[in-house]
Amino acid sequence: MRCALDDIGGPDRLRELVDAFYDRMESDPEVYALLRLHFRGHGLNHTRQAQFEFLSGFLGGRAHYRERFGHMNLREIHAHIPIRAADAALWLKTFDAALSDCGLHGQHVDRFRATLRRAAQMLVNDVPDWRPLTDDPPST
Repeated sequence: MRCALDDIGGPDRLRELVDAFYDRMESDPEVYALLRLHFRGHGLNHTRQAQFEFLSGFLGGRAHYRERFGHMNLREIHAHIPIRAADAALWLKTFDAALSDCGLHGQHVDRFRATLRRAAQMLVNDVPDWRPLTDDPPST
């Protein structure tokens, strides 16, 4: 049995979790490698909303993402993004920290983590990077 939206406290709690994740991405220099992946997409504001919508449906709540885009195919969603194994591992570490930040724990959250791990590993690909690879944030 997998984690359900109600197991983590419903849509408001999911929004808090997604915001905690992206707040970390925007503020923690160690997570810059993830932030830079969004440079090829629509930016973090779009991604925050899309992540919430996707996870809502993924967790058995309203399928906002499917309603807007007609599918929830993770590979298709990420097909244009170069995702290395290190990126997937950092995404999982950062999401795990966001779960902790929100005080989410227990068997249902452990099942959620296991499902996220499988999904993240499935997204590792060989899409060429679009600029010289560096995990260091730009100097100011």
